[in-house]
Amino acid sequence: MRGSAGSISLLILCLLGFLISGPSPCAEPKEDLDSMSQSDFLDLRGKFLAAPHLKDQVFRQESLILETDRDPLDVVIRRTRGILNHLQSNPATRDLSEEARMLAKLEEQNASTLMTHPKKRAEILEEVKNLRRRIAFANPLLDFDQIVFLKHRKALGNDQVGRVNHMCDQYYGFCADPGGGLYVLENPFGEEPKVRDVLADSTVENGRLEGQKLEDGSFISLDLSYDAQTLLFAWTEAEQSLYEWTPKSTYHIFQVGVDGSNLIQLTGGIWNEFDPCYLPGGRIAFISERRGGYLRCGKRLNPTYTLHSMEPNGTDIIRLSYHETHEWHPSVDNNGMIVYTRWDYVDRDSDIAHHIWTTYPDGRDPRTFHGNYPIVRESRPWMEMSIRAIPNSHKYVAVSTPHHGQAYGTLVMIDQQIEDDRSLSQLKRITPETHFPESEISPGIPAVEGVRRSDFTQAAEVYANPWPLSEDFYLCVYDADAKNYGIYLVDTFGNRELLYRDPNIPCLDPIPLKPRLKPPVLPTMTRQAASDRGKVMETTGTIAVMNVYDSLLKWPEGTEIKGLRIVQIFPKTTPAAAEPNIGVGDQSLARGVLGTVPVEEDGSAYFAAPAGVPFYFQALDERGMAVQSMRSDTYVHPGETLTCQGCHEDKHRFQTEVVRSPLALERSPSRIQPDVEGSNPLLYPQLVQGVLDRNCVSCHETEGAIDLGTQVVGKYGWTQSYESLAPFVWTRYGGNGTGLERNGSSRSIPGQVGARASHLFHLLEEGHYDVQLSKEDLYRLTLWMDCNSTFYGSYHQTEKQAQGVAVAPILE
Repeated sequence: MRGSAGSISLLILCLLGFLISGPSPCAEPKEDLDSMSQSDFLDLRGKFLAAPHLKDQVFRQESLILETDRDPLDVVIRRTRGILNHLQSNPATRDLSEEARMLAKLEEQNASTLMTHPKKRAEILEEVKNLRRRIAFANPLLDFDQIVFLKHRKALGNDQVGRVNHMCDQYYGFCADPGGGLYVLENPFGEEPKVRDVLADSTVENGRLEGQKLEDGSFISLDLSYDAQTLLFAWTEAEQSLYEWTPKSTYHIFQVGVDGSNLIQLTGGIWNEFDPCYLPGGRIAFISERRGGYLRCGKRLNPTYTLHSMEPNGTDIIRLSYHETHEWHPSVDNNGMIVYTRWDYVDRDSDIAHHIWTTYPDGRDPRTFHGNYPIVRESRPWMEMSIRAIPNSHKYVAVSTPHHGQAYGTLVMIDQQIEDDRSLSQLKRITPETHFPESEISPGIPAVEGVRRSDFTQAAEVYANPWPLSEDFYLCVYDADAKNYGIYLVDTFGNRELLYRDPNIPCLDPIPLKPRLKPPVLPTMTRQAASDRGKVMETTGTIAVMNVYDSLLKWPEGTEIKGLRIVQIFPKTTPAAAEPNIGVGDQSLARGVLGTVPVEEDGSAYFAAPAGVPFYFQALDERGMAVQSMRSDTYVHPGETLTCQGCHEDKHRFQTEVVRSPLALERSPSRIQPDVEGSNPLLYPQLVQGVLDRNCVSCHETEGAIDLGTQVVGKYGWTQSYESLAPFVWTRYGGNGTGLERNGSSRSIPGQVGARASHLFHLLEEGHYDVQLSKEDLYRLTLWMDCNSTFYGSYHQTEKQAQGVAVAPILE
């Protein structure tokens, strides 16, 4: 954020009273300002003025409350002028000269009516509100007369039986609060909108639920086909079998015609599967727990879910993502790419990065261009969900949401063509009256006395599911109380028009029921789907790096990169945090070194890699020590070729110079050369203890020396030597609230990683009592420090591992 941490906390203090004690929603189309007393308004205005940095962060200034605004009428009439001028600048808008005349007259009345006549000003305000609604509904983008949507209660959380209000748990079926359905809002911009129950006469035509209605369960994750003929959604029977995965306690994906015909179940079993998304090529992307693995933090059962795809009839389910932790909300952007939210924390803070990623529809080449490496995590949204491409724009809309909460928050716009300053440069606030949940009151930001953090987070969960009509207009759900969400037409000028609210149950996922342009169909370049694979399933992909020296960050002077190390990370296969504690770095992943490949003189590399496993890269110097290390992961699919320009290169630089073909591409791909014993899986007792026994233990048996013995000590089952060396080696932490301070940065700095940043290595390099390590022994130590100085190599049979016996991971 361009302001300081102090200014962020000031904003928190400014908006707290409004957000927590603000007016309750109502059945009529009213704006929060409408029912506000003058004293409350002046208090709110003062709080906006106390946060001057907002003026640089909003998409349009009209959405702010300004110093010149004397009361709600001034705000509403100014915002109405904003939308009127905007619509009149569009040649497709009908003639609004009568509305312009009426607004000008009301502006004159506003100017001439003194503040000492509040009743008269209230009457003018009512007239302006009616006129505003008339103007808003003249928008030529409202070229549809039906909106399809869901009714859905927010997931149960923070209750006495152990459910948690959390970004992950909201999509577990046993956390669902039953009720709701699939509906169409007819005539949404008319005087008397009507609601039609799409499934009123529908029964499931296949599977376990054949012949049954979808009743007494919960609906989420709506999507509409490009021709507007069919709908996808997820539904669960919401069986309250807490932390038991059964067909009745999990979400499954269904498809139905917009008229309620042909209701079929596409997925089943004991996995939660949701967020279905029609792909331009015909397949359906969705989120599934089939990947396997568990959350690394928390004390509850919390399976990982990631991107998958299937044929339109539910067959040929394949993994698009081999990422080791959660992903959400795939949609398709204007270029035909999948955009989604990915939780990313390899050797770094658990709450620091869950923002926009892109991938090809076949799962190739996952990338992020925004939000993944913040300077301070509180300086921008804690999390971004419900990301969608804006029509006729390169920008995206998203919801700034909490980590410890659900997919509701405040609306933001992402512009990836602006260089990421690791703060707010790529973002604009659309709804600045609502703060970023959690990030604007969190570790590092002063809490407000007497207010629980969870209360503050939930108070900001007021918007969700933006469906962009343009950069300026959106359908979404909203509720000032963060409870009973209605469907609204929202604009960037600060206006909201209520289209529909059920008095008894919230709404979700409003989508215009009309055909839309299908994005381009991108070619499939993997051999994974049934239609693409040959008789023999390929097991590798290839990776090409053009120039490892191409980096945003300066390499240490004189650096020569001789190789790349490929390190596989193993998804967690035990459900509870720190069981086991893989190493001194909280929430570390177990891992195995697949090996190394050469880097040519020009910085290029070309090699084959195993398909279907997550891994990261390290750039190695002539000693085989890491100079730079990824703190994310990637993967390849069967038959894929993954290409990287450099090592965190400048994504906004256009390369114009003519260069020769990289040297590595003038030969066949290298084969990964396996590393030393004990490195795969990377197991401290096997990789390091022998070095200590050969070179160190005899001297360290003397009184006063640190103990380098093999006896198991402490609550984590580590050996004494590991406990003794841990304070002297490089490690990076997960965890919530303390990781930033300990880790120092959300990204790696060349030359400041692994052994190079470890006191132990420098101690040995400078000479430690004339100890002379062999080249291999020193390499074993540096390899261990380069790989986050972990102890265990997998998550099971830890007693066996502590004795130096390698145990293969259950899941790769």
